[in-house]
Amino acid sequence: MLSKRLDNLHPYVPGEQPKDRDYIKLNANENPYPPSEAVEEAVRALVSKKRMSLALYPDPASEKLRDAIASMINCTGGVLCRAVGKDGDEFACEPCESDKLPFEVTRDMVFCGNGSDEVLSLVFYTFFDSDRPLISPEHSYSFYPVYAGYYGIPLKKIPLNADWTLDKKAMLKSALETDSPIIFANPNAPTGRALTRDEIRKMLESAPKDRAFIVDEAYVDFGGESAISLLGEFKNLVIVRTFSKSMSLAGLRIGYVIANPEVIRAIETVKNSFNHFPIDVIAQTAGIAACRSCAYSAKNARAIADERDSFSAWLEKHGWTVIPSSTNFVFAKKDGKSGESLYRAIKEKGLLVRHFATAGIDDYLRITIGTSEQMNALKTAMETL
Repeated sequence: MLSKRLDNLHPYVPGEQPKDRDYIKLNANENPYPPSEAVEEAVRALVSKKRMSLALYPDPASEKLRDAIASMINCTGGVLCRAVGKDGDEFACEPCESDKLPFEVTRDMVFCGNGSDEVLSLVFYTFFDSDRPLISPEHSYSFYPVYAGYYGIPLKKIPLNADWTLDKKAMLKSALETDSPIIFANPNAPTGRALTRDEIRKMLESAPKDRAFIVDEAYVDFGGESAISLLGEFKNLVIVRTFSKSMSLAGLRIGYVIANPEVIRAIETVKNSFNHFPIDVIAQTAGIAACRSCAYSAKNARAIADERDSFSAWLEKHGWTVIPSSTNFVFAKKDGKSGESLYRAIKEKGLLVRHFATAGIDDYLRITIGTSEQMNALKTAMETL
């Protein structure tokens, strides 16, 4: 009765979602701050004043949301934690000098889907084939091998360097040998390390020009360097982003791609062959309001980045090894302790962090950065470990 394809599936395992106890949840890289009041007001207005919209299909092209995303990217340069409020306006932003874009992002450069996971699924179908391997870091977002198995795409994993950075030379060598596409997260997960924009440019200069080069920027708003400004130079660059982390909307599932218009049209062809109405009207409404109040999210991203740096210093002071992070989490271990035992000890004290039972990283914990109060509670729990 079941298809043979089912035997090749190895489903993604998300962060633990507890039901038996009220834990402080620092295991899924969610934002510890709620979305802006403008988001709440927009959703309330939709439900109370435009209730009939819930009975109708949403805009299949999400045009107003794509316009809002493009405007937000232009106002922030693609990195929220370095964007600054404009003339005291809590809604408007302007990018710092290093993040200013050399062109204007427009609607036809944006594609939207139900969270970056669905977007990644469509990207896999659009750009990767079974006749050549997809090049990816050995330790990166664990959905990449899931989708590779789902679509029957061979995946070649390249080990990281000893300092947990991407081995760019080895990735490029493998890509050139097999004329293959490349995918990686920047900053990377679960390590938190990031490549600079210049490093990505140099990779693009050497990578196969007729194969997709995918950069997953789920965490870039917390301190990385966005590759968006490189789109004018490289037509094969595809950038995947999400509202789940820095925009505080993990519960509404909005992901998007920034790429050249011809790339966006190709992804739209795949989307319209799979799900013509991907983003519901409530999510579109909330996403637009979140983009328009980007200064609020920028303030929160800065607070999270500051808390991350403070917590990393605390961990090092208390004997932990911490990988430098440009994300909203840290990846750390304590010599002489297994990652699983540390995870369980912290859980017993009412806090959840993430442990991966994966060879090579199983002694590490991935710890999401919460509010100052949450991190203080975690420090108290960790002091005796």
